[in-house]
This record gives sequence, structure tokens and C-alpha cells, in this order.
Amino acid sequence: MQRLTYIDWVRGLASVLMFQTHCYDSWLRSDQRDSALFHWSQLGGTLPAPLFIFLAGLSMALVTERLREKGIARNAILKQTAMRGAEIFALGLLFRVQEFVLGYRAAPWTDLFRVDVLNILGLSMILVAVLCWLTAAPEIAAARARSIAGGCAAAALVAVLTPPLWTTWRPRFLPWQLESYINGVHIFDKPQPWLFPLFPWAAFAFAGLAVGFLIFSPFARRREGLFFFLLGLSGVAVCYLSWLLDASPVRLYAVYDYWHSSPDFLLMRCGILLIILFLVYAWCRWGFAQIGFSPITQLGNTSLLVYWVHIEFVYGGMSILPKRACSIPKATLGLLAIFLAMLALSLLRTRYKKGRVKVLRPAAVEPASAPAT
Repeated sequence: MQRLTYIDWVRGLASVLMFQTHCYDSWLRSDQRDSALFHWSQLGGTLPAPLFIFLAGLSMALVTERLREKGIARNAILKQTAMRGAEIFALGLLFRVQEFVLGYRAAPWTDLFRVDVLNILGLSMILVAVLCWLTAAPEIAAARARSIAGGCAAAALVAVLTPPLWTTWRPRFLPWQLESYINGVHIFDKPQPWLFPLFPWAAFAFAGLAVGFLIFSPFARRREGLFFFLLGLSGVAVCYLSWLLDASPVRLYAVYDYWHSSPDFLLMRCGILLIILFLVYAWCRWGFAQIGFSPITQLGNTSLLVYWVHIEFVYGGMSILPKRACSIPKATLGLLAIFLAMLALSLLRTRYKKGRVKVLRPAAVEPASAPAT
């Protein structure tokens, strides 16, 4: 599949899930927020952030493997991949400044230091780049194996450290602006589950890194379809393991919060991500995803742009519908409008980018013997 279409499709799926969660959350009035639709919408909203971060780690593995195959030095690979993470982190800071300026007088100054998904996405990419640098080896196969083991170990370490860093091991000596990057405490007296600190969110990037390098394994290259099927089965097994651990009477932590900081819940979400990856791969390879135009794939190509823009038209001062004042049908029409508008924006961005590449590409020089036209 050209350009690993399934990765773009998963990004597009995450974008659509993000749209519906944000639209219903922003626009539905209070009496509609107890409906089954709203609860299912919010449940679907737990997937976009893990998907984006997981795919970032997976994509970093693909880029690193390609660069290693070309014989690029590990320091040069580190510089290229870490700079991409730094760029995303800088965009996250810029996004917070934009939201503060657009919400002037309504937004508190502390929102400038809120740890959002772009911030942690960029930092996670930098950490993943450093891990790839540490696990580099003269032989590509050895480097791949070390990176897979390192990604799994780092994901497990982040998961295990999350509960104490949220409770008994909180780094209270740090200013809250910095502690927020560890546990999402922000300005409150305890960590907030709606923020995106490194613990536990960086674990998804490390897990994605391991899966990304597995895609380059000899077995996956020879039997790609079987590999992804086994990946989906492993996702089911991981979900079952999470259920068993949660049902166990043995508790390793004094404070057990399954839905927010527990390693068991993180294990469940990783299993779901593997299942989604297999299903999307199957859809893209054997389904109808590549027949004609795919709006989901198109959105996945420009997921950062549509994330950035849609927030202002859903939550910001330019919201296309009144906040907390809409019925389900009205909010659904607004969701459709957002989807179509973001799709149109994505198409414009793609067309502009292709046109720019065409202009910058040097014209081909005809040989002297070519006949005149």
C-alpha cells in the first residue's frame, strides 16, 4: 500500500472521533448531556489522543528505520527526528498563545501553561528519538531488536511509575508549570485526568515505536497480512490481561485509579489500539478504503491542521453554534458542517502543497537530440 495508507486512515479516524467528541461536548445543552448518544460520544473521545501519540511513535520508527537503511549516522538521525518533535512542541506552545489571545479577558493566564496533547506529543517524539539513538547498533537487525525491546521497556516503565507520580511521589518541589508535565496537576491540588502529562501518555509513543519497528521485521515483510492479524490477536490478549489484572485482589499501589492512572487501563487502551490498527489495515488492504476518494484518509494527511483549526470553531470565540445550548439534531448538523469544512480545508492544503512542489521542482532538460515540438 502506497505511503502506508492505513496510518493515514487511522489518523483520519482519530480526527473524526475528535470532531464528534468536541462538537457534542461544546454544543449540547445540559438536558441532552445525560443521553446515551452523549455518553457514547465521550467514550469515543478517549481514543483520539492515544491514537495520535501511538502513531507518532510508530511513524518515528518508520522514519528511523529508513534512515538507518540508508546508512545515515545515528547522530544525524537523532537531530532530524528530535527536531520534528521540537517543532511539534513549539507548535503546542504557539497554540496555547493563540487560544489565550483569541479568548482575551475570558481565558485565565494560567491557560498559557496548560499541558495539552500537542505539547506532550512533541516531547514524546523527542524522547522516542533519544531512545532510538541509545539503541542504535552497527547492524540494522540488531538496532531494530534493541529498539523494540527499548520501546516496550520504556512504555512499561512509564506505566508503572504513573500511579506514584500522581500520588505519593509527586514532585511537589517543582513549580506547577513544570510538575504539570509530569502528572498534569496544573493549578489544582491534585493531577487532572483531562490533561496530557508525560506519565502516562508518553507510554503510547514508546508502544507505537515498538510496533513500528516490528513492521520492519523479516516475518512482517514476508507475511504482512498474517503479521497484522497476529497483532490484532495480541491486542485481544492484552485487553483480556488488563481485565484479569483489574479483577485481581492483589494491589501494588496504595491508590488504585483504573480509569486514569492505573497501568491496567493503559494496557487495555494499548490492546484496543492494536485491534484498531489491524482492522484499519484489513480495511485498507482488502476493503474499500482505496477505491476512489477516501475522506478519512484525506483528513489523516492533514490531521495537525484540522486539529488546530476546528478547535476555534467548536470551543473558541468563533464557534459556529451557541455553546451548551443546542439539541442533538442541531449539534449533529453542526458536526456535519465541521466535518465538511475541515475536509475542504484539508483538500485545499493538499492542493496547495502539490502546487508548490510542482513550482519548486526544476524543469526537466530535454536532450539535444530530442525533436522539437
